[in-house]
Amino acid sequence: MPTGVQPGPGANRTLYDAFAGTGKALGNGTRLELLDLIAQGERTVEGLARAVGAGVTTTSAHLQVLKRAGLVVARRDGVQMHYRLAGDDVARLLMLLRRVADAHRPEVGAARDEYLRPDERTRGALDARGLTAAGGGDRRTVLDVRPREEYLAGHIPGALSIPVEQLAERVSELPRDRDIVVYCRGEYCAFAYDAVRILSEAGRTGIRLADGMLEWRLADQPVDVGEAP
Repeated sequence: MPTGVQPGPGANRTLYDAFAGTGKALGNGTRLELLDLIAQGERTVEGLARAVGAGVTTTSAHLQVLKRAGLVVARRDGVQMHYRLAGDDVARLLMLLRRVADAHRPEVGAARDEYLRPDERTRGALDARGLTAAGGGDRRTVLDVRPREEYLAGHIPGALSIPVEQLAERVSELPRDRDIVVYCRGEYCAFAYDAVRILSEAGRTGIRLADGMLEWRLADQPVDVGEAP
């Protein structure tokens, strides 16, 4: 544009409409849940459909909306399509959106408590700084209670993997002489809350990591991939 020439009326509206395209893609609960799952690691359409309890066609349509908005990218492997986040900035956007909604919309807090069901056993939590404090690792077992595929895609170094639906039957695999720190996908993930309750019912003491894998990654904490050594 030549120097001194001002943009015509409505030019800013075109820009803001472009911004709004991303907002529209985020304006659906299923799509936000899909982003939360993809933030744990690359997933197939079929795997995502199972996780959200929707049909493959419906899930694929939601993923296409996210892809057009530039929030996810896809790759084909044979007949399967795999999706991953377009970047860490998308994960940060998801985290911030949830926290802003929680802080400013009372109905979010009510829905959060109904879903997570916090009680006296689960209210206490350890932050990442407390987990990585010098000497703390000698007294703690870190337990990842997400689905196995999410653990393999990336986990806290040294963490054991017991998916929450298997925990009641596998509590005996956990050492008795250590504190058990439990984590899952993120701060709004119910798996860690459920795991602490299961441990309590088995006569063991567990404490939640205040955040989950999403926040751990975004804090540039170390992440291991694949099986634990």
